Amino acid sequence: METTSHPQSSLGKKLIWFVIILISGGGAGYYYYSTQGSQTAPKKPSPPPQSVVTAKVEERDFPVIIETSGNVISANIVDIRPQVTNIISKVHITEGQEVKAGDILFSLDDRADRANYEKAQALAEDAMRQYNRAEELVKQNFISKASADTALANANSAKSAANAAQVLLSYDTIRSPITGKAGVINVFPGSLVQPGNVVSTTSTAAATTTLGAMVTITQLNPINVQFTVPETYMASLLQLQKSPTGLVVQVQLGNGQKKQGKVFVVDNQVDPSIGAVKVKASLDNSDYALAPGRFVTVTLQTQILKNSLVVPSQAIISSPVSDQIYTVDEENQVTLNKIKVLAQNNGFGVVTGIKPNDRVVVEGKQNLRPGSKVVEANNSANKPTEKKSGP
Repeated sequence: METTSHPQSSLGKKLIWFVIILISGGGAGYYYYSTQGSQTAPKKPSPPPQSVVTAKVEERDFPVIIETSGNVISANIVDIRPQVTNIISKVHITEGQEVKAGDILFSLDDRADRANYEKAQALAEDAMRQYNRAEELVKQNFISKASADTALANANSAKSAANAAQVLLSYDTIRSPITGKAGVINVFPGSLVQPGNVVSTTSTAAATTTLGAMVTITQLNPINVQFTVPETYMASLLQLQKSPTGLVVQVQLGNGQKKQGKVFVVDNQVDPSIGAVKVKASLDNSDYALAPGRFVTVTLQTQILKNSLVVPSQAIISSPVSDQIYTVDEENQVTLNKIKVLAQNNGFGVVTGIKPNDRVVVEGKQNLRPGSKVVEANNSANKPTEKKSGP
């Protein structure tokens, strides 16, 4: 039997072997060049240590100071108003004058009231004489004891009427009940005043009516400052108020001037609408720098935290989740620590979550990451320079 060859079959086998050889050579070449490339590729250098400024954690007593706004109020303020209907005969003071308790402010026309008093006084004296005469007659049995008792009742009634007339007469001399400074005077000699809550004075030029007191006397020295403090500080305020030094406050004026005073009352109830308690302090105001109604900034020490861990406030990293702080170990490697801030004032804060004498990063913490290496920024500046000896 004669066999026949198939040239197409042999050609296909050759193509298959060629493809296999080509793939194997390409893989070997890729492996060779990849390994050679990995061996010759340069390693990335580690980043240099970041320059920072650190500070040590202090353990000490820390005063908790709060700053709030308050308003100045007078210790005493009195609106002077008439108690009788009469005409002003004389004004004894000027606007802005300092007056003392008992000084005469206004004199009213007292002629009618003085006459009534003198009449009532005369009747009282006559009634007393009638009673004394009745007592003598009773001893001589000329009149009964009942007649003497009636004379005594008449004498007492006349005396009471005279006292009432004297009180009405005293209303014609208006005196200052407190020591203070007079304000604007709303009445003048010849003005008709009447008892009531308001005194009316009319300006003829503008035909307007001004309602107010005859004058207002305001005590300006000493003066009070009223402010509110969160209710959480109420117990510590009451405790500090009983201390020998008292509870001292400092008031900041607009021109940089400061005044010190002492708290004399902490309210006995908390305002539930704002969760705060009212506090009043008394301050010396001999220079009249403070006036009622003025708003001021009040600084107050509420308590002292004993043996607290104190760090610069600049070292604290605040976030919505928690407060954090970077610490530096002995190998100059930083660690991010979660902390709790208890109080802050005057550039320092009391925290928990770290240890005394730990080094905390104050400046240069913006680009830090946990595990980063750092170097103290002022190390080179603190190193002493060697002096070169000259020839």
